[in-house]
Amino acid sequence: MKAEQIGSSATHREREVERLLAFEHHDPHSILGAHLEGNRLVVRAFRPGASRVDLIVPGDAPRPMRIRDAAGLFEVIVEGRVSIFPYQFEIHYPDGNSITTYDPYSFMPTLGDLDLHLWGEQKDDRAYDKLGSHVREMSGIRGVSFAVWAPNARGVSVVGDFNRWDGRVHMMRTLGSSGVWEIFIPGVGPGANYKYEIRTRDGNLLLKSDPFAQRMEVPPATASIVCESKYGFHDADWLAERAHREWIKSPISIYEVHLGSWRRVPEDGSRPLTYREMASMLGDYVTSMGFTHVQLMPVMEHPFSGSWGYQVSGYFAPTSRYGSPDDLRYLIDEMHRRGIGVILDWVPAHFPKDEFSLGRFDGTALFEHADPRQGDHPEWGTYIFNYGRAEVRNFLTASALYWLGEFHADGLRVDAVASMIYLDYARREGEWIPNAFGGRENLDAISFLKKLNQDVYRLNPGIMMIAEESTAWTGVSRPVFMGGLGFGFKWDMGWMHDTLEYFTLDPIYRRYHHRDLTFGLLYAWSENFVLPLSHDEVVHGKRAMLAKMPGDRLQQFANQRALFAYMWARSGKKMIFMGQEVGQWREWDHDSSIDWNLLEYPDHRELQVLVRDLNRIYRDEPALWEADTDPAGFRWLEADDADSNTIAFMRVAPSTGRRIICVGNFSPVMRSRYRVGVPVPGYYREILNTDAAAYGGTNVGNKGGVEAAAIPWHGFPHSIAIDMPPLAVIWFSVP
Repeated sequence: MKAEQIGSSATHREREVERLLAFEHHDPHSILGAHLEGNRLVVRAFRPGASRVDLIVPGDAPRPMRIRDAAGLFEVIVEGRVSIFPYQFEIHYPDGNSITTYDPYSFMPTLGDLDLHLWGEQKDDRAYDKLGSHVREMSGIRGVSFAVWAPNARGVSVVGDFNRWDGRVHMMRTLGSSGVWEIFIPGVGPGANYKYEIRTRDGNLLLKSDPFAQRMEVPPATASIVCESKYGFHDADWLAERAHREWIKSPISIYEVHLGSWRRVPEDGSRPLTYREMASMLGDYVTSMGFTHVQLMPVMEHPFSGSWGYQVSGYFAPTSRYGSPDDLRYLIDEMHRRGIGVILDWVPAHFPKDEFSLGRFDGTALFEHADPRQGDHPEWGTYIFNYGRAEVRNFLTASALYWLGEFHADGLRVDAVASMIYLDYARREGEWIPNAFGGRENLDAISFLKKLNQDVYRLNPGIMMIAEESTAWTGVSRPVFMGGLGFGFKWDMGWMHDTLEYFTLDPIYRRYHHRDLTFGLLYAWSENFVLPLSHDEVVHGKRAMLAKMPGDRLQQFANQRALFAYMWARSGKKMIFMGQEVGQWREWDHDSSIDWNLLEYPDHRELQVLVRDLNRIYRDEPALWEADTDPAGFRWLEADDADSNTIAFMRVAPSTGRRIICVGNFSPVMRSRYRVGVPVPGYYREILNTDAAAYGGTNVGNKGGVEAAAIPWHGFPHSIAIDMPPLAVIWFSVP
């Protein structure tokens, strides 16, 4: 090599070192570690604050490294060797402490070109296995790989307990043009706290938690934690059976739960139950009550408890408030052992602006839109995901697949879908940007949801994707190939609103609102509906469910019982929020337990018994669920008797012809010999009466059943004359 070439090469190397020392180098591995330069093997280490660094090569005496730069750059030339791996550094500090460690800059990248291509194309179903932190073995040496997407950063470092939170020690390298930064740090293990120190384009330093972290500190602490799952599931039979279940034609009765306030431990400072404590207590309770599923409000990590989990900071991390990720796996596994499915709330619509989290992650609008007309959520004060970016879509899809695949969740209830699919959601004129065609539809979000649903159903047979979507968007729960969004079910928010509007009225006014009971059946089969009485209906001044009911205490309980029995008989899957089954009087408070002491009172116990019996009969009677999404499964018998506040309808199981008749009297007046048309002669057995003494009623009824008479009514050749107690619902089985 000519002298001028040697000089030019040295000058280039010096410039590279300067960039390294400024923490702006995109490939510190090209300088640090062991490198053949000409015919010399040069080893460099950057250890700020060290007084001495020795190179330890197997079989050789320690080699002291000279300080090349006062900032902490050490260097040594190893004569006569072309390879010294696996070598170590013995690092000495002025306080007398020393550590011995393998060189993190001696390892190859943990991600390959295919990984990076799939990440950038929204095609990596298991991106959570590559990005984030992962305990692994590289070339026989155990440590942790770190990878993070920050394409606009000038420099990124891993900081944590293992390097005294010093961003100079473990600077990362970028991999191609992917924007992914990576490093393998030997000697780090599970339980280590860490974050990413990101130098932005304008020179600022950000300290960010890992978007792919699988565990985080208990809030208000915000560090990510290296996590290695050791849990082995025991639910293979459950998953095999689930894979062949046609949920549309199955009974679904969901108990919605907020883990932090379902039941607390008063003798221990009123703390919440842990995941493992919940496993047995909640599992036993839900099993005894006959629910088929629990739906857990978001268990993903979140900084503010008052958001109830709906402002997520950890899309791959269960909240540490109740234990470890493996503890949550245990809870789900135990539910499966009891035959209970687990649905998780999931929030891909928006995320909080907390500085440690996703917002302006690398100093730019990375996960969100830069323009506040697209990227800021005016109603919730959060950021909106940029669904037009492939990496963001991949991030969210991987999150959904992670909970379904790695935690064996049986479904995801997707929150705030309406806010995703409409560009003008919660915005006034001029506060939003139309799509390319001038419309209000968020085409990127719609495309994302369609592909998401296709992916999760393809990879997880038998799961459910449930949309909380509050508008009249067509085809939310229709397959993508039919033009739908591809969800399995949709919450019927219209039914919820209309039904509560009716039941909260004084009965004297109900005749003028009879349409609230009947209108929903005009569109009941346009989607696969879940009928929700969720947490949203018992907070923010809306009053607890029982407290909404009009009248005195007896009438309030009667109304509540009638509402439940009407709901369980109507077309649509069922969901109620915890506490409703025991007649909670207070609005839900996320910081305190359900008032279980209410079960000391007979009327509260009797309401709970009713819910248990509703679930039992519901599960045993295919007529109540087999054809929820088919008009053949429902027939009005009396839809127009507004003056009497009375309705009657029949549910049918087409496969067997099994039929159940439901009659509701929502007035405070006894209806004697009320006539209802029936399809066949015979004895109609009373299988449920919400006015039964066992449920806290007055025991008015039909003494177990009634014989049909050959009196034409409601278009049928026969009819039954029944005694209808006030504010009550009765179910009859058809002979």
